[in-house]
Parts: sequence; C-alpha cells; structure tokens
Amino acid sequence: MDFNNPAALETLSQWFLQSLSPDPEPRRRAESSLSAAAASPGFALAVLNLVATDPVDEQIRLAAAVHFKNHLRSRWSPSSSDDLPIPEAEKNQIKALIVSLMLKVPRRIRPQLSEALSIISSHDFPQAWPSLLPELVSNLRSAADYSTVNGLLGAANSLFLKFRHSFDTSALRLDLKYCLDGFAAPLLEVFLKTAQLISASAIAGSPDVLCPLFESQHLCCEIFHSLNSIELPEFFEDHMREWMTEFRNYLTATYSPAVEAEGTVDALRAAICENLQLYMEKNEEEFKDYLKDFASAVWNLLTTSAAITSRDQLTITAIKFLTTVSTSVHHSLFGGPEALQQICESIVFPNIQLREEDEELFEMNYIEYIRRDIEGSDIDTRRRIACELLKGIALNYKEQVMAQVSMQIQRMLALFAANPGENWKAKDSAIYLVVALAPKAGTGGPASGYLVDVESFFTSVIVPELQGEDVNATPILKAGALKFFTVFREQIPKPAAIALLPNVIRFLGSESNVVHSYAANCIEKLLMVKDRAPAPAPGLNSVNFVPRYGASDINPIMQELMRNLFTALRFPDSQENPYIMKCIMRVLGMAHVTGELAQACINHLASILAEVCKNPKNPTFNHYLFEAIAALVWRSCEKDQSLIGVFEGCLFQVLENILVNDISEFWPYAFQIFAELVEIRKPPLSDSYMQLFQVLLTPETWKKSANVPALVRLLQAYLQKVPNELNNEGRLGQVLGIFNKLISVSSTEELGFFVLNTVVENLCYDMIAPYIGTIWNVLFLRLQNKRTVKFVNSLVIFMSLVLVKHGAGILVDSINAVQANIFGAILQQFWIPNLKLISGTIEVKLTAVAATRLICESPSLLDASAMELWGKMLDSIITLLAQPDEYKGDLENDTPDIPETVGYSTAFARLHYAGKREEDPLKEIRDPKEFLVTSLAKLSALASGRYPAVIKKYVDPSNQAALLQICGAYNCAIV
Repeated sequence: MDFNNPAALETLSQWFLQSLSPDPEPRRRAESSLSAAAASPGFALAVLNLVATDPVDEQIRLAAAVHFKNHLRSRWSPSSSDDLPIPEAEKNQIKALIVSLMLKVPRRIRPQLSEALSIISSHDFPQAWPSLLPELVSNLRSAADYSTVNGLLGAANSLFLKFRHSFDTSALRLDLKYCLDGFAAPLLEVFLKTAQLISASAIAGSPDVLCPLFESQHLCCEIFHSLNSIELPEFFEDHMREWMTEFRNYLTATYSPAVEAEGTVDALRAAICENLQLYMEKNEEEFKDYLKDFASAVWNLLTTSAAITSRDQLTITAIKFLTTVSTSVHHSLFGGPEALQQICESIVFPNIQLREEDEELFEMNYIEYIRRDIEGSDIDTRRRIACELLKGIALNYKEQVMAQVSMQIQRMLALFAANPGENWKAKDSAIYLVVALAPKAGTGGPASGYLVDVESFFTSVIVPELQGEDVNATPILKAGALKFFTVFREQIPKPAAIALLPNVIRFLGSESNVVHSYAANCIEKLLMVKDRAPAPAPGLNSVNFVPRYGASDINPIMQELMRNLFTALRFPDSQENPYIMKCIMRVLGMAHVTGELAQACINHLASILAEVCKNPKNPTFNHYLFEAIAALVWRSCEKDQSLIGVFEGCLFQVLENILVNDISEFWPYAFQIFAELVEIRKPPLSDSYMQLFQVLLTPETWKKSANVPALVRLLQAYLQKVPNELNNEGRLGQVLGIFNKLISVSSTEELGFFVLNTVVENLCYDMIAPYIGTIWNVLFLRLQNKRTVKFVNSLVIFMSLVLVKHGAGILVDSINAVQANIFGAILQQFWIPNLKLISGTIEVKLTAVAATRLICESPSLLDASAMELWGKMLDSIITLLAQPDEYKGDLENDTPDIPETVGYSTAFARLHYAGKREEDPLKEIRDPKEFLVTSLAKLSALASGRYPAVIKKYVDPSNQAALLQICGAYNCAIV
C-alpha cells in the first residue's frame, strides 16, 4: 500500500473502525490487514497522521493511537528478527512531528502519544534526538494554557523517570547532566510562576481554575524527584530555598472544600512528601535546616487528615517521611513524652483501625486482601505504614513506645470486653498491633521485644476466638486470630498447638474465603516449624534442626483434616485456592496416608487435575497440586504396594491426556509423576510403561527445552528399573544419542552426565563396552573445545563412578585406548586440580574413594615414575576430605519451603516430592577418611619407607598435618 496516497488514510480509518467491532470476523480481518501493512515503509507515519486528523471519529483516532504506540514498541528497535525496523527517514519524520501533534490531539488521546514519545526516547534520547529537550522547553515557555503545559510536563516526566530506576553509570550521569543543563531552570520557572497563580487564586479560585495548576505542580514535583534521584545537583542545591518554601506552603495551606475534594492537592502533597523523604535519605546534611519545619508541617497534616480512602496515598507517604526522620540522627524530634503520645494517639492508632474499605476488600477480593495482609505485598497500607513508624521510633525509644502501645492494647481489649458485639474491631486492632510489632525471627531470644507475653495473650485473647462454635461469626476477627497463631507458631508450645489443631481444621469450613485460606495457611506453616536438636549429629559441624511436628501428630486427625481441605476447594472463588492446595501438599508430604484415605485423596487430586487441564490459569495452585500428587505417591505407595495399581488407574488417563492434548505447561510435571510411578513399580513394567519408554527415546520428544530436565528424570527411572531392556532394539544407542545431544550444550551438559552416570550405575560393563570408546571421544572433544569448571567436575565424578563400579584397570585402559597414555595427561591437567572442588556428600565420598583406589590399586600410579602424580593426587584427596561436613537432613523428615512464586515459564519447575532419591554407590564404605588412611597403611606396609618421603615432597604441609590427624583418629600409620 502506498501510504502517501490520501486514500490510504481512509483505508486505515476503516481498518481501525472494524478492529473495534464486537463481531469477531471483521475484527480479525482488520487486525490481519493492519499486521500485514505494518511491515510497509510509511505505515507508522500514516497512522500518526490519522491520529492527528480532526474530522476522523475520536474512537478511531484513539484505536490508531494505541496501535501506533504498540507498533513503535515492537519496531522502533526490534528485539526479534521477525519484526522489520521502521526506516530511519520515517523515524526522523515521526520525531519531528510527535511533540506538536501530542499537544493538538484531544485530551483522552494525548496519554497514548505521550507514551509513544517515551518509547522513542528510551532508545534515542538524548544522543539520537538532541532536538527533543529544546523543543519541549520552547513549547513550555510559549504555552498559552495549562492543558498544554501539563502535556509538556507529562512528556518530560516520562523522559526523566529512567534516572530513578536505572543503574548508576557514567553514561547515565552524562545524560542527567544534559537534562539538568537544559531543563532545571525552565522547570523552576514554571514551578514558581504556577505558585504565584495559585497564590492569587487560592481564596476565590474554582476547581476548574485551580486543579490544572495543582496538577502542573504535581508534575513539577515528580520531575524534581527524578532529577534528584542520583545525587543533589548543583542547581537544585543553589535554589533549594525556593523549592522548599513552596513545598512547605502546600503542606500547610488549606483550600476550599470543593478544591480539596478533587484530590489534586493531596496528590501534590504526597509527591512533596516523597521528595522530602528522598532528601532525608540522600541529602540529609544539606536538608537539615529545613527538617524541623517540615516534620512539624507533615505531623500537623496527618493529625488533621480525614480517614477517607481518597487520602490514603498522602497519609502513607507522609508517615513514610516521618518514619525516615525517626530512624535518623534527628530522632529527638519525637523523643519527648508529649510528642510520642501525640504521634500514637493522633497518627498511629487512628490509622490501624479497620475501615469500611478494608471490610469490603475482605469480602469482595480475598486474594488482594491476603496479599496485603500476610504476603508482604508491595502495596503499602495505612495499617502497615503506621506500624513502621512505631518501629522506627522504637529504635531509640523502645521502652516508651512499648508502654504507650501496651496501654492502648489494654484499652482496646477492655472496650471489646464491655461490648463484644459492637466493639469487635477494637479487638482486631489489638491483635493487629501485637502481630505487626513482633520482632523479626533471629532478632533476639524467645521473648525478646514482644509487646505482650505471647503465651498469655494467646491463651486469653486468641484461643477464645479459635474455640468459638460458629466458624462464620466475626470472620475478620477469626482471620486475625488465625494470623496470630501463624505468626507466633514457634512460640506456642507444641501441646497447646496440637490441642488447638482440631479447632483450626473446623475453620476450613468457614464460608469466608479469607478465613478458610488463613486456616490452611496456619496448618501448613505450623507443620514447617523446626527446633534446634539437643546436640549436632556425630561428626557434623553445623547445627542440626529437626521438625517439631511429624506424622504421629497429624495421623489421628487426618480423616477430618483431608475431608475439610477438599471440601474447602468447593467454596465459590476457592476452587483453585493456592493456600488450601499448599496445605494439602504439606500434609500429604508428612503423614502416613494408607488404605481408603489414600484412595480417596488420589481420587480427589486426579479429579481436580482433570478439571484444571481444561483451562490452566493458576500456576501456583497447579504446582502445589502436582506436588501433592507426587507426595501422596511417594509416601503411600512405598509403604503399601497394593495402592500402586489404584494410583495408576486414577492418574494414567489424565497424565496421558496432558501429553495427547499438548497441555505443554503441564508436560514437565507429567513426566516427573511418570518417573515416580516407574520407580515404585516392580519389574517387569506393563505395556503402557514400555510404550512410554519408546516415546521417550525418540528425538522429537526432546525438542522442547523446558521438558528436558523432566525427561532426564524419567529416563533415569527407566534405566534404573529396567536396565536389561537396553539390550533390545538398539535402545542403549538411542540413550547415548540423547546423552551426546545434552552434553554438547552448556545449559544441559550436567543433565547429560546424569544420563551417563545412571547408565554406568545400572548396566553391566559388557553392555557398555562397545560404546565406551565413543563416550570418551565425545567427552574429551567437549573438554578440548569448551572447558568449564562445572563440566570438568562432572567428568571427574563420572570417571570416579566408572572406577568404583568396574575397576581402575577398565577405567585406565579404556581411556588409553582413545589415545596412547592420555590417562596421565587427564589425571594431571583435570582430575587432580578439580578433585578438591567437588561438593555434595555423596559426590565427595565417591570421588575421594575412587581417587584413593587409584593411588593404592592402579599400577599406573604405583610405578616409581608416577610418584609425583601419586603425591599430588593424595594432596587433592586430603584437601577434599578436610572440607567442613555438610549436614543433609533425613529425607523422611524433610519439609521443604516451596516458593510462592512458582509459575509457567520456559524454566523447568522441579517437583520436590518427585525428586530422584539419591543412592550411595558405595554403601559398603562407611567413612572415606577411614578408607583413605587404612588403604594407605596397607600400601605402605608393602613398600616400607617409600611413601612418607613422597608425601613430604609433594603434599602441602597443612595437608600433611591433616593426614596425621586422620591417621591418629583411626589408629593407622603410614610407614
């Protein structure tokens, strides 16, 4: 299409009109036409001209503006080779027009062009668009009305936002200097000129007159923040008094109720408070002369601030500023008894009270309520910020703050006791204060810093709420009690917690989404509690923690617990409640679930999985669902083999449907569950499993990178369970082909070694022998072309595994068969230097024992000419074994904290409960240190006097001392 033709505008106009059609057919045709035309030169400019054409319908112009913005986002500097970039000549024309057009278009279209300008500037400004800033300044100084002024300031604001968020570099500072030189003075001019107009109109001015002026000042304050974000510029330091004088005026002045009701004044005040906080954090020395006046102004503003939703942002930013002051060297401003009492009574306590808006959120949007209340959402709330102010003051006036807050809590509880039905919000506020001001974990002893005696408060205030018969009464209060139990779960004695568990389980039946979510969250978090063990396990240097609760604690209540959890998933809006499913996962990962209960659980879970497969939309819930299935399979089928057939009957069809219907986000999960089922099955495997094995070995299955880790997990399960099947139909060759592909790419090389190690662990050498030369060739070629520490470490582990499984002779001879005497070079250049870098309990033991066998049993290292290699290898073994022991908890008692932020992505989502159970290939050897010194003692007895001299010459003195210490511990001597 020739976009220079006037008819092209009419065609574009029709396309955009049809793109708004409720009828999908013309809408799709229009979108297809626009997509096809987008690659044509002149398209972006033509769309921009359409946006600027007055006679065209405003709806069409708005659709065109949105399309123009998105077109620039994808094609101004395309990240994909599929998108053709806009030609340079066309870019220059757009840059020449966009500012003037942005000022001419209707108000509702202007934000789209402003955002388009921001997209261009993110790539071109200032280096490739030096005319932009002078053009903005020129238009700003000649603007005839505040609609134009605010449009220009909004565009400038979007340009300068990068100084707030970008990493500080010399290039960024050069850009900042350019912007300051060109815009700092005009910004102050506009700010002071507008201040004069506001001052002249403040008394009699109508909202129509004043609100654009306040909006202009708000934008000036936003730009002020951006230009001051990196450091205090010289211009702003020189003109600080002018800025601060006006800032204080807006914080202390009052305007007509009609103007205040518009919200623009409060938006300006909130931006000013953010600027004050910025100066407190970055420029405290220069700002200190103004601090007392501003602290007083903000303080007074808060004490007179109405508790209405429209003032939330102002209240929050103002309290944040006072909090910053309270933690600075100027904290004495709040140190007096009267000041502290006024802050508590006029600022803090009013802002922690539950408001109608909070109740509406609790009832109408439980997910958002929970995000704000217990998940530490980025969204600040009045309650949270008010408590942060108390915490800030308490850093220097802890006793005074605790006294004030303790008295307030007692007043609130007394108010509730006088009339529980009317004053339940007072009790909610009291609970909130205690929870919000609890010290973080690790900041003191068991009772350090708590406002109240936790056990006493729990017994007298919380337990009555939890024991209330009606689970639907005062739901906000019940939610607060459950939150208290969750937060203080480590301080609540185990007997008291166990006694209350049936009560918490009852609240899973509450009709309130928040309450049954908090009940599930409470149970799940309770089962995660760990206590310090009486003493570390023998030989371990690190502290040992053990779970406080185990299967014996929850087995007696399992029937009711699981029934209520699955019932809770039937409540409206809770069908995919992640808190409930996470609790199900945690319980099934800990309890002993057998018989009819296990069958009921797997039926429920399979049914839920079949339902979510129809429309996977909640990645967190779905991850916990698969974890719950994996936990149930692992815990139940290992103890009761009769359940395997039942589980297969429930799961096979839904898992196969995932693969057949290409529900790609679930594929990694399905493969991991299949791997678990293969592992618990006794051979021979059924035809269904073997058909899946055939599919697993085809190259097409491995094309999607997100599936590869799960496919490796499944392949390992088959190699371990049916190794003899690899003799048939060239399957071992197919497996090694998969290994070859994985090992050739850095991102999957470790997975390639997982496959190779499993082959060596489970197949006899006669099966491997025909391929061993090819395996070494592949590994050494990769070593030669792209060597990394991770790869060499994995190679050392693999060579160690070959040695312990098939003997030092086979290892040395098979490597030397690749190239004469290459084993010595591999040993010297890679094995010896990297042995000391191995980590992991099983890996350290494996490589230490293998290296010990090599120096004590292999003729290639026992030869007199190899004594230097022998000594250096021993030095690496001692270094490896001298590392601190790593404590690994017993998998039976493991309670992993699975992240909340799991989701669908190209990254692999590992299921903890379906993870491969690592097996020690050297179970017969208890201690690698003992094995080393006893092997050396036997060797030295055969060649008395030879090895002490080698050790003295080639082993580091500190390692010689460590070796003597190990020998002494095991009563061995090297002679």
